[in-house]
Amino acid sequence: MAKQCLPFLLLLQVWLQLAAAHTIVKFLPGFKGPLPFHLETGYVGVDEAEDVQLFFYFIKSQRNSKDDLLLLWLTGGPGCSAFCGLVFEIGPISFEVKEYNGSLPTLVLNPYSWTQVSSIIFLDLPVRTGFSYARTPLALQRSDFKQVSHAEQFLRKWLMDHQEFLASPIYIAGDRTCCHFIFLYQHETPRNSYEAFNLYCRDTYILGNPITDPTFDFNSRIPFAHGMGLISDELHESLKKSCAGEYQTIKPSNAECLKNVGAFDKCISDIEDSHILERKYNDPLSFNKAITEEKIEAMNEEIHAIEKNDTWKLTHPPENKKAIGVKRVYKTKAKLVDKGYKQREGHVLVTYWANDDNVRKALHVREGSIEEWKRCNYKLPYTYEIKSSIKYHIDLGIKGYRRLIYSGDHDMEAPFLGTQAWIRSLNYSIVDDWQPWHYQGQVAGYTRTYSSQLTFATVKGGGHTAPAYRPAECFAMFRRWIIQEHL
Repeated sequence: MAKQCLPFLLLLQVWLQLAAAHTIVKFLPGFKGPLPFHLETGYVGVDEAEDVQLFFYFIKSQRNSKDDLLLLWLTGGPGCSAFCGLVFEIGPISFEVKEYNGSLPTLVLNPYSWTQVSSIIFLDLPVRTGFSYARTPLALQRSDFKQVSHAEQFLRKWLMDHQEFLASPIYIAGDRTCCHFIFLYQHETPRNSYEAFNLYCRDTYILGNPITDPTFDFNSRIPFAHGMGLISDELHESLKKSCAGEYQTIKPSNAECLKNVGAFDKCISDIEDSHILERKYNDPLSFNKAITEEKIEAMNEEIHAIEKNDTWKLTHPPENKKAIGVKRVYKTKAKLVDKGYKQREGHVLVTYWANDDNVRKALHVREGSIEEWKRCNYKLPYTYEIKSSIKYHIDLGIKGYRRLIYSGDHDMEAPFLGTQAWIRSLNYSIVDDWQPWHYQGQVAGYTRTYSSQLTFATVKGGGHTAPAYRPAECFAMFRRWIIQEHL
């Protein structure tokens, strides 16, 4: 009889696991004491058979969750976990950045969290990003339009399960390469399709350092570098003359342009693109061309084995050269903070933290759903189906969407010059011309307001993810903008 009950009990266990799609998290490993905010994690199944299981972190507004807006935050990549947005940018907790000593990284409160004035859903999208996973190989397909469909399905189902937020103003926000599918999502979802949900304030979006159109974004890198003093006047003039302002699609016959672009690349080769004032980070694994992908994977396995055991004990004998190399790399990564790599050290810490068994249990990650959590999962194939999202800006402007576009002014991946250029291409009239905005009596950046409810702002000293470098200023910008104050 007992044996006959086993299949039923196993099925019941699986059903209960899937039925418990979301859970309140009161404690997190690495954080001292109970969490002083409402954190919920869980899954929402999308597609017809729900073979795609999207993982989310939801944090209620710490002020008034009934009246405050609801923000859906999407991180770019594509393939970077939304948890990065939570701990490195706008969430209520962050990592204490210090030399890694083998123990679980420590979490501390972020005094500039956007959850002070809004509820936020951080969504791991596309599938196989963060803790999101697929039940079948076919469900692993990743593309721009797949993300659009999955984002829409997610929000519909999440709201049906959290009906207290049906009447909340809903903002869509994100940074970097997430911007294409934000536009598609907003554009392809007719307003009247949400009448049953009464989403009457959905017509708003916020984009940080957006990669929007390669013609503007990437061609702006050279004038940006010149303006920042990274290349000479003579090289800049030669580049303009030989390439005619087009640096991305150079014809092989244009030898002079190719030569000048090569000289440009050499000039900036030791500059950190994401923030030109940061120290260049040369990962001994990823930048050593003599090490193959297979060896990198093997070494990473060793690193995780070391961390999991909290010891220098290796799974291979000490004389094993590969193991010795791993130990050396591990020590190097542990001391990145001493060399001035504060942002990079945070990226190392989050990987150790998210792959800890106790952390996964606390977050209620389904056992066996993914093997290794990665900050950014770039290895899986991805189909880019849209080159430029400018037309979506135009369409949404016509529809009356209110928009905030901001750029860290030290970002060379998507320079603010390119963002300004594509905004100019929209042919909006200027409402309030270029002027500084302030925080605590100091200039925090510059801003310009256009017709069609578009506000552009730079964040002084910000990088490719501006809130990671200037959290206080970005929180002030967000808080002022959502209540329609001048920045």
